[in-house]
Amino acid sequence: MNSRRVLRILPVVAFFLLLHQQASASETMVVTEGRYVMGDGDTLARAEEQVLRLAQRRAVEEAGLYIESTFHDIEKSSPGKSFQSSSLEIRTIAAAITKTELLESRRSIENDRPSFYIRIRAVVDLDNLQAAVRRWQSEERLAEHFRRLQNENAELKAQLHELRTAPRGVRTLTLEPLSHTKSREQARILVERSFLAHHLPQKLDLASRAAALDPQSVEPLIVRGQTYLRLASAAYANKSRQSEYSEYIDSARMDFDRAILIDPKNTWALLGQGDVNTWLQRPIEAAHAFEQVLELDPFFDLARHRLINLYTAEARKLVSLKQLSPALTVLQKCLPPQTPESWTPYQKEAYLLRSEIYKNLNLPAQAIDDLSAILRTDPTDRQALLARAALYQEGLQGRAAKDDLEHACMLGATVACEQLP
Repeated sequence: MNSRRVLRILPVVAFFLLLHQQASASETMVVTEGRYVMGDGDTLARAEEQVLRLAQRRAVEEAGLYIESTFHDIEKSSPGKSFQSSSLEIRTIAAAITKTELLESRRSIENDRPSFYIRIRAVVDLDNLQAAVRRWQSEERLAEHFRRLQNENAELKAQLHELRTAPRGVRTLTLEPLSHTKSREQARILVERSFLAHHLPQKLDLASRAAALDPQSVEPLIVRGQTYLRLASAAYANKSRQSEYSEYIDSARMDFDRAILIDPKNTWALLGQGDVNTWLQRPIEAAHAFEQVLELDPFFDLARHRLINLYTAEARKLVSLKQLSPALTVLQKCLPPQTPESWTPYQKEAYLLRSEIYKNLNLPAQAIDDLSAILRTDPTDRQALLARAALYQEGLQGRAAKDDLEHACMLGATVACEQLP
């Protein structure tokens, strides 16, 4: 009788074991250790946190990824003191490690400084790790885009002046008859040349010639539309009158509208439409365009970045009008609960603003959570440290407030230094 029951149960057990194996196939268990030497300005809690992060980082590396250029030990000096601060890109670690078990922990003295040692057993999820790597690579592309814009910005004012002083009049573009295939190929070459051109009038000319050769291609329209917006940005930065750059915005609007008529699902055309609506102070239409981009391509980080900035600006306007609840609703759109921590640096202003709203609504715990989210990705953010210290003081959490003030003081915040005993 017992044998029959065992035989009936065995397939069920085998099924659940197989299911568990499939569920954890992407996970691996690693035993690692970490060491950290405490700086003069470190607190015990901070040192223990840093040695744990070092061990977790090593676990991620042993699981198959070296986190390049993400950890730096920096010792800085301030009057009469020195301290060691660790700037660690912990976003990859947080995404990869699902469980940490402490196996051994001890302290010692090395060169008159407290030294911390820890040994842990960590479970690393390789799927989450790969997703974090892809996100990091996407951020690098985004950063490179901004660096390129900064390099070009120095040339914009001179080119804008050249464009304004050029003789006005009607120019006629003459094209020799070409076959349709040859026209498209010639347009493609002109678009590639316009990508590489740094001189904005030349970029406009190349894109316009390409658009004339291939009227059904969206690429020349997108390049020309973005060039018009750069000219508008240069004129705005030069404190020009609105009438002097509104023509550029209108030209960009027509190019992006035409591109969307040709290809309604072109993400770059929709991005340009959102940019134009942002210039025209139409936040609802701009947000709709950026959201369409993300529906088509969830990893289109430029659109997500613009959407974060747009919602933060709208929420700030509502706060200035003392409309705190509507402002909070707007911020929830760019701070959804499942957003990866890799986006926290770009959401910093939104987190700071929401923490201020929570504070005014007498919700200190939520305000502290938002400030802590910032400090998890950037432990050296003085503004967040000072704001959190103030909330700790109001909540009579003196030790926590003192830790934040000491850290902010060591980072050069004189306001924090003045509050220390």
